[in-house]
Amino acid sequence: MNNPTKADFIQKITQSLDNQTFIKLTLSKPMNPKADLRNIYVRLVEIKKLPKLSFTYRFSTKDEVKNHDFTEGSLLLENFLGNDFLNADLFSTENDTSLAFDKTGENAKIIVKKPSQRLDTEGVVSHNKEKKRLLDAAKPYFHALEITDSKGQVTPTGQKKFKQINKYIEIIDGLLTETKLPKDAHIADFGSGKGYLTFALYDHLTTNLKMTPSVFGFELRENLVDFCNNLSKKSQFEKLNFVAQDINAFKTERLDMLIALHACDIATDVALAKGIRAGAKIIVVAPCCHKQIRKQLNVENEMQPILKHGILEERQAELLTDGIRALLLEANGYKTKVFEFISTEHTPKNVMIVGIKSKPKPDALKQVEKIKKHYGIEFHYLEKLLA
Repeated sequence: MNNPTKADFIQKITQSLDNQTFIKLTLSKPMNPKADLRNIYVRLVEIKKLPKLSFTYRFSTKDEVKNHDFTEGSLLLENFLGNDFLNADLFSTENDTSLAFDKTGENAKIIVKKPSQRLDTEGVVSHNKEKKRLLDAAKPYFHALEITDSKGQVTPTGQKKFKQINKYIEIIDGLLTETKLPKDAHIADFGSGKGYLTFALYDHLTTNLKMTPSVFGFELRENLVDFCNNLSKKSQFEKLNFVAQDINAFKTERLDMLIALHACDIATDVALAKGIRAGAKIIVVAPCCHKQIRKQLNVENEMQPILKHGILEERQAELLTDGIRALLLEANGYKTKVFEFISTEHTPKNVMIVGIKSKPKPDALKQVEKIKKHYGIEFHYLEKLLA
């Protein structure tokens, strides 16, 4: 490395990684203004319990993500700096450090400023002031779920899960602010798994909102049901129960909120139909896969040249499946929201559909028919369930 200033900057990056003060790194101002690669964003991730540098390459029309170990990442940065990019900004908990080259890639200079960002107690980047969490990580159930250690501190491997859980609770809290549920609300969570989100939901409702809800988690795997019921008892969550039951067998006289996250394919439609039939005030689903509509796609219009590509057909099927679900909710008296649940860095299946009890929109059914005709779709499974 011939440039001592660049070498000094690389050393500062290495030191921040070694000292665990590294937050992120950005490379900007391409040396060639017409280059397709516009900038690079580098952050720290954990893959199979090993720390890696995740490079997000931001092109004009797309992003690409590649993960590298520290040595490989340092070599890449050395090659990029002064050759492909003229500016770099290192953010750590100690300092903000900027590296700038002139337009020839020479005469580099470093500027060090006070830190503008820091890591909060869960190791998550925060800006200016610490982000307020709705959940207390010190609760014993988080330790039983292997998210925290015996002292109630979020472990390195549990940070991502804890962040996801808090994001989920933030969403639910927002929905409950908009639509009030009875204090003794009856809530069903289908596909509750190990209960991460179900325990957090019950905790939030009882501790923060002072409700007395009856929450039921439905899960087919009996070993997980037994685990969750034992943990619920130990946590003194009196009205949180888990049942080994298929969603198709679910019957109830009262349901105020229905939740089904990552229910596969038509299981999402079954959940939606159960919620609609029960007149649930709030319905929350996060679909997992979309096979039913894709099998039917028979496009004979201007979209055919595009959808001949498998990956584009798959994405279109997902869009159509969830779009029609939202319209059918609206037709049956629900105001809908469709949005990103969690970042795509965690999972590509990250769409959440929310239905809030409202007034029916009759035109929604006409819109569904037009869409089906345009794409050669015979039926949507949710239609059959609601017929």
